[in-house]
Amino acid sequence: KLSGINPHTWLTQALGKLANGHPANSVGELMPWTAVA
Repeated sequence: KLSGINPHTWLTQALGKLANGHPANSVGELMPWTAVA
């Protein structure tokens, strides 16, 4: 776990958000250290 976050769960959610139109210039918001556990 990274910062108490399951990497598989984080990656699944991040890729899902990107696939659903999350702006590419805001990809930093999807990093695990900004995610809420």
